[in-house]
Amino acid sequence: MLSYDIVIVGGGSAGLSAAVAAHDAGTGSILVLEREPRLGGILNQCIHNGFGLHSFKEELTGPEYAARYIQMADDRKIERMLSTTVLDVSPKLVVTAVSAEQGVFQIEARAVILAMGCRERPRGALNIAGCRPAGVYTAGCAQKLVNIDGWLPGREVVILGSGDIGLIMARRLTLEGAHVQCVAELMPYSGGLRRNIVQCLDDFDIPLLLSHTVVGIEGKKRVEAITLAQVGESLRPIPGTEKRYSCDTLLLSVGLLPENELSRQASVELSPVTRGPLVDESLETSVDGIFACGNVLHVHDLVDFVSEEAAHAGRKAAEYVQAGQERRPRREDELEVRVSGGVRYTVPSRISPSSMDERLVLRLRVGQVFEDCYLSVYAGEKRIVHRRRQVVAPGEMQEITLRRSQLEGLEPGSHLHVLVEGE
Repeated sequence: MLSYDIVIVGGGSAGLSAAVAAHDAGTGSILVLEREPRLGGILNQCIHNGFGLHSFKEELTGPEYAARYIQMADDRKIERMLSTTVLDVSPKLVVTAVSAEQGVFQIEARAVILAMGCRERPRGALNIAGCRPAGVYTAGCAQKLVNIDGWLPGREVVILGSGDIGLIMARRLTLEGAHVQCVAELMPYSGGLRRNIVQCLDDFDIPLLLSHTVVGIEGKKRVEAITLAQVGESLRPIPGTEKRYSCDTLLLSVGLLPENELSRQASVELSPVTRGPLVDESLETSVDGIFACGNVLHVHDLVDFVSEEAAHAGRKAAEYVQAGQERRPRREDELEVRVSGGVRYTVPSRISPSSMDERLVLRLRVGQVFEDCYLSVYAGEKRIVHRRRQVVAPGEMQEITLRRSQLEGLEPGSHLHVLVEGE
């Protein structure tokens, strides 16, 4: 059986950043497992710019951003196995994988970092009435067809969902000569970054129809038309508001789901909100020695934040290996992070002040748009953070920096409370 200090599942932006950080923290025995024939993950098909502004202080395309981290991994001679699919990760840190070259094999690890990314929610999850004709694609599938394979999926397009990939594909298809009639969004707000709404829709006069959804698809062999309807506060279609759009293509950008089948097999506890692992301040899951980062943990809006988070996981996994930690009991000073007042979740969801760095970035998302508000954190009855925000929206991840000194000395059984407040 092969043996490594750290095995990283996934060779995208999260896996590469974690590998580089773990190596720089002093761990030399690292293996990256990637099911595709090359490293980089989804970045390889994201040829638009806007990557790297935080990490490299310059604007890069997705392939350029990936190339930077691939070069870092090459410089450090970090081992990788490509075209290799991980079949199982056991709670005892045994990774089972398969490849054409080696068949089925096992790897014994002292720590495992989960960095499998996420996948798109398919049409089957939407319960849209109508036949199943050709011409219905997820936005990511259409992106691959255009950017990698050189195929234009359609000429008359309607997009359902205003997540970032849907917005970006509205612009991309327009530039390739297609006519994007509109982008429809179920919620009363967009799920994408404000800059993408401006650059991808406003700049090309593409309408954004909020509080709308698809209620019907026409066509037997190929999409011929779709019907949109307004939705009310209950998110149910309002009778009499239907409008028919003749089109040959429907793109779905209706959310991303963390790829956590392996996490479940490893008995990792998952969040019912993010569908990713519940982690502590070190991004360690409920299973000792298994860490998680990137979109498998929770869906990010910027790849720079993925890399930053993954680097933290890589450093902490290296510390775990170097300390030779055995299975440990629950830490007495561990604080549960609770949310309310519009906050949907935080990462991490539990924090041990004695184990955290001097500063810890707490990432969170809200469930609706708030204007002129404050993001607050309470330690017991004491408010320790009160940060003003002009606007917070579900499409943009928020960050709060906590200091260890703010959390030390709390009574056992205390918790942190994160919420949105007014004055």
